[in-house]
Amino acid sequence: MTAQSPALFEAIAAARDTITARLAEAAARTGRAPLAPRVGLILGSGLGGYAGGLADAVTIDYGDIPGFAASGVHGHQGKLVLGTRHGVPCVAMAGRIHVYEGHSAAQAAFPARVLIALGARTLLITNAAGGINPDWPPGTLMLIRDHIDLLRDHPLRGPNDDRVGPRFPDMTTAYAPALRELARGVAERAGIELREGVYVAMPGPTYETPAEVRMLRALGADATGMSTVPEVIVAAHMGARVLGLSCITNLAAGITGAALSHDEVTETATRVRATFERLLDGILSELARQGERT
Repeated sequence: MTAQSPALFEAIAAARDTITARLAEAAARTGRAPLAPRVGLILGSGLGGYAGGLADAVTIDYGDIPGFAASGVHGHQGKLVLGTRHGVPCVAMAGRIHVYEGHSAAQAAFPARVLIALGARTLLITNAAGGINPDWPPGTLMLIRDHIDLLRDHPLRGPNDDRVGPRFPDMTTAYAPALRELARGVAERAGIELREGVYVAMPGPTYETPAEVRMLRALGADATGMSTVPEVIVAAHMGARVLGLSCITNLAAGITGAALSHDEVTETATRVRATFERLLDGILSELARQGERT
């Protein structure tokens, strides 16, 4: 399956139908109506545990869903979890797939398409990122205002399937202004410091060189990572709303002179997880108040 092959619509439908069948089976056992997700959660490094807090959860391994590649990175569980939180029916990706694992951008973004096809027209996408803005210490939470795509592959490359979305989608408001305003309000009321900036996606798996970090800063980036952008692009392609949140887990290469490691990434994400989850809870509660509930 290429980025935009004629089989894309059918592939999305096959994955959706597999998941809805599992939901129907779970509903039959419990006597409840099958869950109909309204919000999708894509949880980055060290943040997948949030999916464990969904009520009445149904868990499906990625390997059991057609078109889902297995996640092979520490801190990414590779499970789809469906349940409710604060009255909002959610579908959560506990871990994601990355281009640097050998997948195309289209493959990395495919699960996001399935979340939308399940009915999750609002996606909350999180990641762990390196800080380019030297004034933001590790542990800073950043609301993504916009992004720069330097992945060298594109999830819409190839023939377009008009049943899924337009050939040339607009990216002007890829990160929905209304959702960003909602998140800022939630953070302010909860006393959570929330910065706002530009995320740049790099291909990885190496961390950026100090020269690359200087270039990215000159381009206007505040944080850098190896994910998120393919998922945001396909969400725009399919007309879904996106809220993006980064946890700054380390300062990028050359800022402090220290060597970088994935252990530092997961350790910082774990350290601030309670605050990050409190922010996500507040956002879901506000979405519920606005009508995104069962």
